[in-house]
Amino acid sequence: MRTMIAGASATLLMLAGAASAEDVTLQLKWVTQAQFAGYYVAADQGFYEEEGLNVTIKPGGPDIAPPQVIAGGGADVIVEWMPAALAAREAGLPLVNIAQPFKSSGMMLTCRNDSGVTATEDFKGHTLGVWFFGNEYPFLSWMSTLGIPTDGGPEGVTVLKQGFNVDPLLQKQAACISTMTYNEYWQV
Repeated sequence: MRTMIAGASATLLMLAGAASAEDVTLQLKWVTQAQFAGYYVAADQGFYEEEGLNVTIKPGGPDIAPPQVIAGGGADVIVEWMPAALAAREAGLPLVNIAQPFKSSGMMLTCRNDSGVTATEDFKGHTLGVWFFGNEYPFLSWMSTLGIPTDGGPEGVTVLKQGFNVDPLLQKQAACISTMTYNEYWQV
């Protein structure tokens, strides 16, 4: 199929004369790191160009919300976690999911050795650092499934709105914090 599309595209380009590539802006969820390597490799290997695309890749960061970027016209395609994308769609942004690049989430909770938390049963009564901007939805769903309230108290957990770093763990502000298998986990 790809060969047929490429062949048809080449024929149309020859018939129509020199045509320019379609400009596409891709907004990443976070700063340039391993999770986005495929997008950069595709650009480096000329895969986008082969398909008639001139792709500009915009790194994300702690102050960049991809749904807001696409809503404001700053990107044509965004990389966003499914729970956050669903929340944006529910809020009225007409997003369409075209792919999920990962089989499973890289998000995990990493706990201090001295916290006393070695299993989910140990969460109760502790403070857990959680990233927001859409990352809280899987956490809240998980706590609901475990039957653990997230409003504090001895039978629940206290949720600390965590910055995008490992400071709450290092400074003992939380027993456990949000980390990614390919990033923060290796920093602690």
